Amino acid sequence: MRVVDLRSDTVTKPSKEMLEAILNAELGDDVYREDPTVNKLEEMAARKMGKEAALLVTSGTQGNLIGLMTNTNRGEEVILEAESHIYYYEVGSIAAVANLLAKPIQGKMGVLDPVDVENAVRPRNIHMPVTSLVCIENTHNRAGGTIWRPEQIKAVSDVARDRGLRIHMDGARIFNSAIAQGIDVKKMTQHVDSVMFCLSKGLACPVGSLLCGTEEFIERARKYRKMFGGGMRQAGIIAAPGIVALEKMIDRLEEDHKNARMLAEGLKDLNFRIDMRRVQTNIVIFEVDNGEKFISEISRYGIKASNFGRNKVRMVTHYGIEKKDIKYVLETLEAIF
Repeated sequence: MRVVDLRSDTVTKPSKEMLEAILNAELGDDVYREDPTVNKLEEMAARKMGKEAALLVTSGTQGNLIGLMTNTNRGEEVILEAESHIYYYEVGSIAAVANLLAKPIQGKMGVLDPVDVENAVRPRNIHMPVTSLVCIENTHNRAGGTIWRPEQIKAVSDVARDRGLRIHMDGARIFNSAIAQGIDVKKMTQHVDSVMFCLSKGLACPVGSLLCGTEEFIERARKYRKMFGGGMRQAGIIAAPGIVALEKMIDRLEEDHKNARMLAEGLKDLNFRIDMRRVQTNIVIFEVDNGEKFISEISRYGIKASNFGRNKVRMVTHYGIEKKDIKYVLETLEAIF
């Protein structure tokens, strides 16, 4: 059976060049900082993000958790968007592991209003936790892969700076945001203290994410990574495809965006309920009468999607999904429904 897997861009398979890079990678012990391939990737990532240093971590969730803990102290409060990945999908680690209090506020298509951020900051009072960090997600998953523009990031950053807060960016798909806007990623990261981005989503690597910040920040983050069991040894086998990704896979994301737009327009033509304003990158969220039933039905034809709520479905385009696959999905949906 033909399979078109649109559940997530995490289902990508590494390219042939990535697999060859793994075979040829120069290796060492990364806990001792002796893996030259990891060192090269971290240097590349830091330069890309306009930061002093970077740290290879196992996943975006681990990177965000380390970023939270490195930026804060136990018992402090973190402002974040109400449906952000950190708050919604990271198993409550912000509380269970980092011992932080989350202050969720509703954004507009995933973007926080600076006024709301200002109003959410706790006054200095012995009875209250200290607000110390603002987290933003770019692109925003549950909002539909929506982007933060540099001026929006700066506006929130200005509020944070005025109140003595730090800013962490969950940039799991930050390159999607940069490509969609036609800008250098550094135009966005210049306004944040730390940023995490994933290798294992649109960049199509088999595993890994990078956390970036100042040298002092990364030195402290390295300690937390070790605490969480993330001190890897010959991690060059992970870093090698990451180097290929940063060299070869970023500009390719535009193809995913075009396929997502084609999919969204086709769904609209088939009278599915969809907010086209939110189709900005590689994520398409639309409404159906029964999400679970819909996903079960299309799976009979080899089409995979994610249940995003009782009446919402998410489809994500990625490396390995081509225009012909989108046509097959739309033709199949038309035949079924």
